[in-house]
Amino acid sequence: MMTLPNKLTLSRFVAIPVMVIISFLQPLQSVDDVLFGLDLAQLLFAILFVLASFTDFLDGYLARKHNQVTTFGKFTDPIADKLLVLTAFLYLQATTVRVFWWMTLIVVAREFIVTGVRLLAVEKGKVIAASPFGKLKMVTTVLALVVLLFNDFNLTPWIGDILLWLALLFTVLSGADYFWKNRHMVFESI
Repeated sequence: MMTLPNKLTLSRFVAIPVMVIISFLQPLQSVDDVLFGLDLAQLLFAILFVLASFTDFLDGYLARKHNQVTTFGKFTDPIADKLLVLTAFLYLQATTVRVFWWMTLIVVAREFIVTGVRLLAVEKGKVIAASPFGKLKMVTTVLALVVLLFNDFNLTPWIGDILLWLALLFTVLSGADYFWKNRHMVFESI
């Protein structure tokens, strides 16, 4: 029987295509200025992102609290997180002038680097602890994306811009930290 934390993780996989489909539905786009200057499609996309992001926190919390940490969850949870964040970045890149292609590339490159290092660690039977920069990266990234998706909540746009730049800074720092701390595994077979 599948655990509740694993069901929450899978719900993120379901939410992503729903978010994408909603963003293309013309009838939803035609309902203008529902909240914070967003049309209905944009608002629903943003709300689904918030709910899906919350399941990321909730599934990990419940899995640890009820001793339901599974191999399936360890495998699928980070994939769901990365896909969710990447979906929001690509959406904002396509719909705003504040998220540029190179920002999305930084996020993707960091994920490839960290995943590569983790694969090497698994091959060698090692467990790599999460980096404090990684946690800061996730928190600032989600906050930045929420603020940007909700059109800065009609506040000044520099708050979203600062959060986005902080998220990118922590993305780079966490990727560099991961790589540096595990460089011996990467270079040992040269």
